[in-house]
Amino acid sequence: MILRQYQHDDLKSMVEIWNEIVREGNAFPQEEELDLVSGNEFFKSQTYAGVAVMDGEVVGLYILHPNNVGRCGHIANASYAVSSKWRGCGIGEKLVSDSIKQAKNLNFTILQFNAVVETNPARHLYERLGFKQLGVIPKGFRLKNGEYENICPYYIEL
Repeated sequence: MILRQYQHDDLKSMVEIWNEIVREGNAFPQEEELDLVSGNEFFKSQTYAGVAVMDGEVVGLYILHPNNVGRCGHIANASYAVSSKWRGCGIGEKLVSDSIKQAKNLNFTILQFNAVVETNPARHLYERLGFKQLGVIPKGFRLKNGEYENICPYYIEL
């Protein structure tokens, strides 16, 4: 597997993977799917967008950007997406590890996740990699079916 910064040729696959997560409705806050135009704008606007490539196929991605502005601009935020065909193969861990490396390279000093849904199995990965849970926000995420679930913010010092 190769981890690298995304290229324009990756865009179609990235949009498909991103939209898959949006449609599932249990991890990303976005409700609107991307198309090639909005996807291009979205991924270009990130501080860094990385992809995981296996045998020439984009199998996962992440985005990295400041969590806030000004006096809080040293805190990064990231989101991760792995194609459903490739989940459970360790790709998520490689994406998170690479995002930590890239965040350090970009002079961020903290990586924070604002809205990790409580039932997200990636929480175990985050904790294993050294992320600390900040608490619980009751009913902070509206699932696709309209029910609410708790979210758990996490952070790690870089």
